[in-house]
Amino acid sequence: MTGGPRGDSSSSEPAVDARELADLISTPEAVPASGWVAGVTAALGAALVAKVAARSDGWSGAAGARAQAADLRDRLLDLSAQDARVYEAVLDELEEPGVGLAEALAVSAEVPLAIAEASADVALLAASAAECADGPVRADAAAAAALAAGAARAAAKLIAVNLATTPGDERIAAADRALETAEDAARAAFVSDM
Repeated sequence: MTGGPRGDSSSSEPAVDARELADLISTPEAVPASGWVAGVTAALGAALVAKVAARSDGWSGAAGARAQAADLRDRLLDLSAQDARVYEAVLDELEEPGVGLAEALAVSAEVPLAIAEASADVALLAASAAECADGPVRADAAAAAALAAGAARAAAKLIAVNLATTPGDERIAAADRALETAEDAARAAFVSDM
């Protein structure tokens, strides 16, 4: 638990039911799957950065960071929805005779790449927040960076799997770069928090 003022809310109950989200993910249905979860996880990291900025009266860049975090959150939520649609379409295509697996998977790599890159942006913003935000909420910024780095790793894995038959594809290298950026930022956030 981190410190700082509690804010206006006196309720310890979350506004949404996390069990419902977990139940949605754990159904036997193919969608939503790991790409959707990665995007939502990074979006939650961005939301946490927005919270850190909102709770940092002493941080001169807090308003800009909060706006950037909100934009990244919304982008990642949109990408998550897009990932679910694309994955479902690929699964439908694979049921059609004559559709090549490699071609269908290659098409589905674009959205996870965008998720990996946006996750790296969240991790960078979180690292900045861990350094600049008010002391009591810096741990939340470090946690946001870790969430974003985990999301980038998951998305990069999906890209590597989807493009396994095309090893020279630039999207694999781009995903690796996004992952490295996210992981470096998460490490920096944890050092800043200490």
